[in-house]
Amino acid sequence: MTRIIHNSSAFLLAGILSLAVAGCAKFNDLPHGTIKEVGSGVISSNSSAVTERESVVLAQEKPEAPPSLDYVIGIGDVVQVSVAGKPEFNALSTTASSKVNGSRVDGNGAIHLPFLGAVKVAGLTITQARERLQEGLQKYFKEPWVLVEVAEYHSQPLYLLGQFRSSGTYYLDRPLTLVQGLSLGSGFDATANLRGARISRGGRIMRIDLADLLLSGDARQNIWLQGGDTIYIPDNRTQQVFVFGAVKKSGPVPVPNTGLNLAQVIAAADFRDAGFDMNHLRIIRSISPTRGELLVVDYEKILRGEAVPLQLQDGDIVYVPKNSFGGWNDAIAEILPSLQAVSAILQPFVTIKYLNQ
Repeated sequence: MTRIIHNSSAFLLAGILSLAVAGCAKFNDLPHGTIKEVGSGVISSNSSAVTERESVVLAQEKPEAPPSLDYVIGIGDVVQVSVAGKPEFNALSTTASSKVNGSRVDGNGAIHLPFLGAVKVAGLTITQARERLQEGLQKYFKEPWVLVEVAEYHSQPLYLLGQFRSSGTYYLDRPLTLVQGLSLGSGFDATANLRGARISRGGRIMRIDLADLLLSGDARQNIWLQGGDTIYIPDNRTQQVFVFGAVKKSGPVPVPNTGLNLAQVIAAADFRDAGFDMNHLRIIRSISPTRGELLVVDYEKILRGEAVPLQLQDGDIVYVPKNSFGGWNDAIAEILPSLQAVSAILQPFVTIKYLNQ
């Protein structure tokens, strides 16, 4: 596997949103020394402010068929051609390196050879290229025996960026799965956000949950890689949630290393002085590219001490409605302008489910 190391720049890949519900958190949004009466008894560990929860599952794309094992020659590759009894072919070198004999495939997809001149080989397998050259050389030699090999692979780059131990550019010399491609990066840094990984392919962004793939063995995530793919693993220190609606400060809220709960997000965004409904906060959470949850939270229940603040996750979206409205269809209609404003950094689940409709 050929490799070129370079400094990787963290580029933003598209994504979607979601929000959280979940587990046990302390009232760490209250200053030390605060005394809060919560009525009789102790808050149950099962107390929750979630009044509605709807699971949403999108149709998954059909798994890709395994690619052919035959390497397809492309622009930039160095192709070595040998003809039995014809040393002028064996010594041929049109590359900048004197260590490798061969002809580099030019921008037109051709290599240049004695007798034949320019021969287009880009898009052909090695077997197909050999047959084409052998057919052409029959005009000059009787029953020529031709051997074609790729001496250097440069046409199918794979870019590993972000929290890899060995980020850089690698070149595919055979079909690789995602797991095989990840192994080229020699593992991940401790700060890698495996659930936030992205693959950029042909102008399309795909979210890949590497935690599910590597830790839970979800083989559906182990897709076939293609030349030109970029795998990006973000830093978990740049995680954020989003808050919109009837608040004074809408937008992203960073998630610190200690975590972030709903009460802290609301404190950071601050309710408007009037015109908001705290009994029906809406939360959108992406669990995977095709699965998410829609939550309705009674925030007043948290303020009364009847439920612990919800712990949030990276990419969660919190929406504070201006007033009470009907079901999720009405809620999405009101949330939609806010989602469109940050569509470039939303999770795939939200983009596919709502923004593409």
